[in-house]
Amino acid sequence: MATNPVITAEKRTVIGKQVGQLRRQGKLPGVIYGHHLEALPIIMDLRESTRILNSLTASSLVTVNVDGTEHAALVRERQRDYIKDVYLHVDFMAISLTEKLTAHVGIELTGESPAVKDLNGIIVHEKDQLEVECLPQDLPQRIILDLSTLAKIGDSLTVADVNLGDKVTILDNPADKIVIVAAIKVEAEPVAEEVVVEESAEAEVIEKGKKEEEGEEGAEGAAKEAKPEKK
Repeated sequence: MATNPVITAEKRTVIGKQVGQLRRQGKLPGVIYGHHLEALPIIMDLRESTRILNSLTASSLVTVNVDGTEHAALVRERQRDYIKDVYLHVDFMAISLTEKLTAHVGIELTGESPAVKDLNGIIVHEKDQLEVECLPQDLPQRIILDLSTLAKIGDSLTVADVNLGDKVTILDNPADKIVIVAAIKVEAEPVAEEVVVEESAEAEVIEKGKKEEEGEEGAEGAAKEAKPEKK
């Protein structure tokens, strides 16, 4: 446990609406539950715990020291005020270091795909995490995939392409795609259509003008013919 980040906590007796007062005092409320442990309300220092929490992924092991008793745990839920950018509440799940667990591990993409660089392709994400089974100490914090092998439109990386070693079992279907290179759909520009519409409208105006002009001339001629000559 010594290699894991350590969050120091105390048992919390304040619950309900009174928790807001603790937050105003620079404290972070939370709860720890799980392996042979009933839900235990805890309180932590907001500044110190925030520094550690910001470095943890959903599959990072952390040691929660509650009044001198250490618990290996995973962060299960973080409630946050995104306007003030502060944590409001954190749930920890206590685990056994000798029992396998299942967890979701996030995928991080690295490298540049030649198909994107040279062929104007785009990377389409099909999965952003994988479900794995292993002992807690073997749990990867993240899965890193290299995109530099994707050279052509249609190339993809599947679950079968991920190798996490013998100690970690991936539970997702090996045939599932994680990312795929797709071609950008180029839509025809509507400029020509607009020109046609404008030309058509202009021709209609000209034609209408001609008819009106012819109509006026015809009316003048008819008027002249109908006018009697002076004797």
